[in-house]
Amino acid sequence: MNKISRQLKKIKENISEKCVLVAVSKTKPNSAIIKAYETGHLHFGENIVQELVQKAEELPKEIKWHYIGHLQRNKVKYIAPFVHLIHGVDSLKLLQEINKQGEKAGRMINCLLQLRIAKEDTKFGLDKEKIFDIISESNLKKMNYIQIVGLMGMATNTENQNQIRNEFRELKSFFETIKKSDHTNIELSILSMGMSNDFHIALEEGSNMVRIGRAIFESKNS
Repeated sequence: MNKISRQLKKIKENISEKCVLVAVSKTKPNSAIIKAYETGHLHFGENIVQELVQKAEELPKEIKWHYIGHLQRNKVKYIAPFVHLIHGVDSLKLLQEINKQGEKAGRMINCLLQLRIAKEDTKFGLDKEKIFDIISESNLKKMNYIQIVGLMGMATNTENQNQIRNEFRELKSFFETIKKSDHTNIELSILSMGMSNDFHIALEEGSNMVRIGRAIFESKNS
């Protein structure tokens, strides 16, 4: 077993089978992705459209590609035909463009709305009021090629674990609030929070999708 496979196995042993592990493979060569893929792992995350398109063309078709970066509207068309899940939708206009490109591709595209929970200006995301505006928007009823399947959020990059935990709890609470509502094209099942440095806390706070790259591909033990 290669080092990447060992580290991937080690992480999975600490994650529930009900939690989806997205291996963040951005900037990593195809050879590294194949090592993880050969263990049976299928979920990989990329944040550069051009790189994602190239990898999707070159690597096994059964891989489920997640777009995890800040997505520009003019780039949606390139990933619409194959992307498994778009993380971090942070505007109604982006959602409308995803729907438009989904219609052209003839397929439903699953999306996560990003709630801004971090106390950092560098983090993208919507506030709660804006999310309510989007899901209450009458135009949402006309979007037949998108499905909002969950929420995601990134905690502040800090060593203060109490702050991280409180931010994840805020997202979990909001997730449950939205989940109880009844809106067109919304069926929440995914709560995506937690990365290499804080996924243990995220799991304790209810995450069922984590995005881990460094601990798989760059760890000193991998």
